[in-house]
Amino acid sequence: MGLLIWWLTSLGGGSKQPDAGASPAAATTPAAPASRGPLPLEGVGPLDFQLGDCFKDFDPEAPQSTIVDCTAGHSAQLIAIHHYQQSDAYPGLPALKDKGRETCRNAQLAAAATNYDLKQRNAYPSSTSWDNGDRRVDCYVTADSGNVIMESLIP
Repeated sequence: MGLLIWWLTSLGGGSKQPDAGASPAAATTPAAPASRGPLPLEGVGPLDFQLGDCFKDFDPEAPQSTIVDCTAGHSAQLIAIHHYQQSDAYPGLPALKDKGRETCRNAQLAAAATNYDLKQRNAYPSSTSWDNGDRRVDCYVTADSGNVIMESLIP
């Protein structure tokens, strides 16, 4: 039931800026993140987030976040990433939002996701950050009730 609610809410809003009209060479990241050292990691910027990262007290508008072990209480997890090609032109906000929703719809979630009341959040580049090389569209799931997620939500 919780997964159904998540999918229905994923059709709604987001927070960064999603993308659409990506070139065929662009792809959603399927691999698990590389180890970066002991957790928690404080002051990590969005361009350094890795697939599977779990976040304490997540704020999608914050310039930095704290990454924690997914078995510790957390409020969000990065479940999918779409990368545009460096040569792609800025697709515009509506296309980015569409790509964010598509990226979330295509994300694989573990059965544990049904244990939580989750919402989808997207993050995507502004035209200014695009000009500075940002080509990521991120899909997060969040628990609005605080740091209550106690496991990874991706297989």
